[in-house]
Amino acid sequence: MTFKYALEKQPPRTSPGGITRGASVKEFPASVNLAGVSMHLHPGAMRELHWHANAAEWAYVIKGNVRTTTIDPSGQTYIDLFGPGDVWYFPRGYGHVLQCISQEPCHFILIFDNGDFSEDHTFSITDFVSSVPPEIAAQNLGLTLEEVATLPQKEVYFAPGKLPDVGSGLAVAREHVSLTSPHRYPLGAQMPKLVPGAGTQRVVTQQEFPISRTITGSVFEIEPGGLRELHWHPNADEWQYFIQGSAEMGVFLAEGQFVKDQFEAGDIGYVPMGAGHYIKNTGEEKLIVLLGFNSGNYEAIDLSMWLSGNPKDILEANFATSKSIIEKFPNKEEFIIKK
Repeated sequence: MTFKYALEKQPPRTSPGGITRGASVKEFPASVNLAGVSMHLHPGAMRELHWHANAAEWAYVIKGNVRTTTIDPSGQTYIDLFGPGDVWYFPRGYGHVLQCISQEPCHFILIFDNGDFSEDHTFSITDFVSSVPPEIAAQNLGLTLEEVATLPQKEVYFAPGKLPDVGSGLAVAREHVSLTSPHRYPLGAQMPKLVPGAGTQRVVTQQEFPISRTITGSVFEIEPGGLRELHWHPNADEWQYFIQGSAEMGVFLAEGQFVKDQFEAGDIGYVPMGAGHYIKNTGEEKLIVLLGFNSGNYEAIDLSMWLSGNPKDILEANFATSKSIIEKFPNKEEFIIKK
């Protein structure tokens, strides 16, 4: 089994307004419990009004500005604006739309908490309205049959549109604009965990972003030669999108099973819950990796943390080595180890 999939090298789904590439467990067998999509929208274009019946949606904006509208089961609607580094979350079944409102194209990564999720089976509003009998659509929308016949007769999926006039108020989301909202969290603005000379990590869990109960997100930046040390996650699988740079990831599956893959920008990776792994920057530029976990909480056990918490005589016996060797082991948490 490989824990790598070259997502951005796959043939995209295209239509006027954008392109998308997705990977479920069908395309990427290792990715049992999480799925992902890389979506690009042209300026003004939108991923039409839709909902997901079998998965919540978590997203990270890489490029451009996005406007979303959302409706929850109580009938409450929300409008939010997103830029690079921002995150959104829509619970399963919530209706929403995504529109690129910048002069440049938008690019964002979507993560879903179900490995069987597929964009091809999303419930879109044009597909819904065009599938019911015309007289039902006419009665529901307050139109004549002739007017219903002018509407799309199949799923639109991407809908070309015009950039909203920000000055008109169309792009203003709330009466009191703040950094966060029920569906928005500015991950890129968060103060990162910093390891000088080695790298940084930003994490958003349900503690910071309460609605995101099923997905935690993280962004790692690792300097050339740096190593996200050997570790594992006891409560979640890990889905990865490599934004920048090149890397090596190794996954340990017990009983001597070890899988190593090489990654570059546009690839995705996966680590099963509890499996030991590492990520090393093998390139000459900073490595940037987006991580998604299928839990509202972030938990990790790092090897240095574990070793430094054990008596040295335990380590000497366990590794069948001398005290002088054990003295060289980490005596504190390392997290990201510099070159």
